[in-house]
Amino acid sequence: MIQSETLELLEWPRLCQHLATFAATKLGATAARHLKIPDSQTQSEQLLEQTKEIYQLETRLTTGLSFEGIQDIGDSLERAERSGVLAGEELLAIATTLAGARNLRRVIDNQEDLPVLTDLVADLRTYPELEQEIHRCIDERAQVTDRASQKLGEIRTDLRRLRSQITQKLQNILQAKSGAVQEQLITQRSDRFVIPVKAPQKDAIPGIVHDTSTSGATLYVEPNSVVPLGNQLRQIIRREQAEEETIRRILTEQVAAVKPDLERLLAIATTLDLATARSRYSYWLGANPPRFIQRQDREIITLRNLRHPLLVWQQQHEQGQPVVPVDLLISPQIRVVTITGPNTGGKTVTLKTLGLAALMAKVGLFVPAREPVEMPWFDKVLADIGDEQSLQQSLSTFSGHIRRISRILEALGTGEVQRDERDSNAPCPMPNSLVLLDEVGAGTDPVEGSALAIALLQYLANHAQLAIATTHFGELKALKYEDDRFENASVEFDESTLSPTYRLLWGIPGRSNALTIALRLGLKPEVVQQAKTQVGEATDEVNQVIAGLEAQRRRQETKAAEAQVLLQQAERLYKEVSAKATSLEERESSLRASQEVAVQQAIAQAKGEIAQVIRRLQKGTPTAQEAQLATNALNQIAQQYQPVTPAKPKVGFMPKIGDRLRVPKLGQTAEVITAPNEDGELSVRFGLMKMTVKLEDVESLDGQKAEPVVKPKPAPAAVTPPPQIVPEIRTSQNTIDLRGKRVADAEYILDKAISEATGPIWIIHGYGTGKLRQGVHAFLQQHSRVNNYEPAEQADGGSGVTVVHIK
Repeated sequence: MIQSETLELLEWPRLCQHLATFAATKLGATAARHLKIPDSQTQSEQLLEQTKEIYQLETRLTTGLSFEGIQDIGDSLERAERSGVLAGEELLAIATTLAGARNLRRVIDNQEDLPVLTDLVADLRTYPELEQEIHRCIDERAQVTDRASQKLGEIRTDLRRLRSQITQKLQNILQAKSGAVQEQLITQRSDRFVIPVKAPQKDAIPGIVHDTSTSGATLYVEPNSVVPLGNQLRQIIRREQAEEETIRRILTEQVAAVKPDLERLLAIATTLDLATARSRYSYWLGANPPRFIQRQDREIITLRNLRHPLLVWQQQHEQGQPVVPVDLLISPQIRVVTITGPNTGGKTVTLKTLGLAALMAKVGLFVPAREPVEMPWFDKVLADIGDEQSLQQSLSTFSGHIRRISRILEALGTGEVQRDERDSNAPCPMPNSLVLLDEVGAGTDPVEGSALAIALLQYLANHAQLAIATTHFGELKALKYEDDRFENASVEFDESTLSPTYRLLWGIPGRSNALTIALRLGLKPEVVQQAKTQVGEATDEVNQVIAGLEAQRRRQETKAAEAQVLLQQAERLYKEVSAKATSLEERESSLRASQEVAVQQAIAQAKGEIAQVIRRLQKGTPTAQEAQLATNALNQIAQQYQPVTPAKPKVGFMPKIGDRLRVPKLGQTAEVITAPNEDGELSVRFGLMKMTVKLEDVESLDGQKAEPVVKPKPAPAAVTPPPQIVPEIRTSQNTIDLRGKRVADAEYILDKAISEATGPIWIIHGYGTGKLRQGVHAFLQQHSRVNNYEPAEQADGGSGVTVVHIK
């Protein structure tokens, strides 16, 4: 009973309902809503392996694992076993389920490194011959086909022929008695073909009246000449129905013969769908797979950035507040943690978050915390959270808490730490339950409530693997200093804003801040001041010490966060510099090697050509002419293989008055009579003629070109023209699709695209679990080229697409 109460208190049914939305079939959704919690760690580890392999499989597939065609055929199988006749829809559902299961097995068998899933589908029998027979006899409209049997085909041939005869006769009557009929129409009433006849002229077409219009102006008459054919038609229809039922009965018997295998098939498909739902829900949460630890092996409970899954859902789907994560790092010797602090500070949420994390790990779900996720496997999760006051049962708040705690202690059973009487050195058995208590000892006299809370927590230290309790009693804070199995934690309170931050602080007892909150809520200051005098100076000093510890911790956390950012930046820069240095070294080495090869080849070729010249000289007595030829050949080889010294460019000149220069276009030599102006024009004279020429049209007598005149740039206008607005148009070139990719792969693609971009970029990351979108936004925030980013227009994908504006 207390187990079911705990599930309700932790809102486990809500989480199961959220999980069901990720199921692909009705069977999977039903199983998710009624999720069974395993009784052993082995079962939990098996479920976790299924979730991991589905997670791994869906990262490889482009469209994910498909459950198309699989339906809930359980009722149909039961009716088939009881000799009932299945309808066409039910038989068709069985055929599509067989095909869907076969596709699932094929996908899993085609993948490697999926031992758990492969073993799961190893004995899956899909009966393709039964599926083919159903499709042969039942069409896509769930009707029995003509080819189902020869007899049915003949019956339907007779039906079509007879209907054609009846229709033809009625058509002739409509044409012959057009004045008596209401409209040229052949219809049916009670499986009989009739024509609409005007009521005043019913005698014009004698026959049987099968129906009347609402107004009574029209009678639906089956003419007497058609009645025999109609009777015959009804008899053939009865034969058709009997034959269809015979065919469906035969198919039903075939289904009943393999009912155990089909039930096994349904169970496997449901298991796969439930594992897929767990994987997709875990991906959506941004969760990570847990590892079950043994605290007796001195392993630490590690849950960093643990988030409440229901609050994550509320934030994403109901526009809730951002979820503040908590860090739970609990040493192996700690058995009881007391959380103190102000009301509405997040103490109860912390209890529920840990309880849900323990349950999620047990059922094979990933835990919404940062890797690594390490926690024990708890055989029981027991909780007393909330107000148990009941007027109907005459229970006060205190009475309700005590009754529930009593049930918790009974559920713990004989799990106390006892040594084997036969061996005093035998290790103590480790209790394996998680107990969550909210406001322990509250609702009664503070002195007695505090004493009861201390005794209860000491009992739980001996009988539970781990107990987490929230309290306002200051006496419970001192337990840490008396017993090393106890630890203190507190929820942070921001005195500047007089509001909680919902962060969990370890090792520091919390302050209730009741007087500060009362003053904030409008209680008269003189009343609050009087209350402070009643509390006493000692309590005030303790609060000041605690406040100092909290401030010191915040400063250390801030510095640690800054150091972490600097470390990450340094690591990133180091990697970039190392990569560039390695690339340059490789390029330099490659160039040096290629140059050495080219030089060696050139030297070898030059040596060969020189050797040929020498051999020609060594043949006979060399003459002066032959020596001259050899010298010329060596000079040619030297010119070919020695590096060519580039010719020094001729320095340009600036014509001055009185200089002589050449005008190549005219083929004349002229004298400069005016210096070049700012447009590069000058006046020259040759003979009796004077003319204006440009600098580029003249040269010095030794062939030098004139230096161009640098024209001064005009001063900028006083009024700056408006910047040109470049329209943001989405194309295939500036759109990046990251769906299905991991964050690390997406960052590499984004960095390359942003570095090459000249305008806005559209990034498609989809909705999914939101993990890819968060990773993309985190990368964009720290990129130096990103000016800003925003969700795309609804027509472009809305929040599933992010538009990035480049600096």
